[in-house]
Amino acid sequence: MDTAKIAAPISGDKLYQTRARAVLPILVRQAEAGTPIVYSALAEEVGIPNPRNLNFVLGSIGTTLENLSKAWKQKIPPIQCLVVNKSTGLPGEGIGWFLVKKEAFSSLSRRQQRAIVEAELQHVYAYKRWREVLSVLSLAPTEVDFSVQLKKAAAFGGGGESDTHRRLKEYVAKNPSIVGLPTGTPTGVTEFALASGDAADIHFQDKKDWVAVEVKSAISNHADITRGLFQCVKYKAVLEAMQLSSGLPQNARAILALESELPSRLIPLKNVLGIEVVESVRENG
Repeated sequence: MDTAKIAAPISGDKLYQTRARAVLPILVRQAEAGTPIVYSALAEEVGIPNPRNLNFVLGSIGTTLENLSKAWKQKIPPIQCLVVNKSTGLPGEGIGWFLVKKEAFSSLSRRQQRAIVEAELQHVYAYKRWREVLSVLSLAPTEVDFSVQLKKAAAFGGGGESDTHRRLKEYVAKNPSIVGLPTGTPTGVTEFALASGDAADIHFQDKKDWVAVEVKSAISNHADITRGLFQCVKYKAVLEAMQLSSGLPQNARAILALESELPSRLIPLKNVLGIEVVESVRENG
């Protein structure tokens, strides 16, 4: 939390201030999309090797927005709430300095933290002046136009399943830790039938979570990988609907597993859609 207190506004020459000016337009993009972003994904997009270095960056953004709130005499919601820990789904403890003021955010129960953050996120999503904030700070918004990639993905005509794809799919199904699932997760079911009539490459299920995995082998081109991102959007929505229809809590995820690396041009799209991507998945790799 000390980081949040001492971080200076973004109008300076320190490295974290320069990075803050690069990060804020991305956060505005995420706010307009209504999608949080995990620390590692944000660090990847702006080229920060260690996600921990985002602490001062986000503190700088928070300080800047507080100062602007005073100048405008209007509260600007803490947009840095959008940056969350992959495991907990919550922002770092430093966010407490901008939310609760009189008590340490870390002293609250996880349930209380979630309630506070969720309420603030609704304000972040509903705020109408983000573009004006960028303009006042002399920052340009990030351009969100993936129309070329979308057309190619829509026109992509995949053939039958290749042996490479089948082997990779079966390997991931037997090794859930490859896609970050905990030890003890049961072996996944391949070609899992969804109520929408689709079939997920792999479905993992334990007592709490349902996880669909879409697998793309090294032979998949950019269009097919783009298609995979949107397949994950659909799978997550359908799994949640299936859970809701079965009277179960909605704890569904969708992961895109790539034998290759995600093309750099698709990183912003992945973040806008809020899709988990695991790269460089190889048998015995």
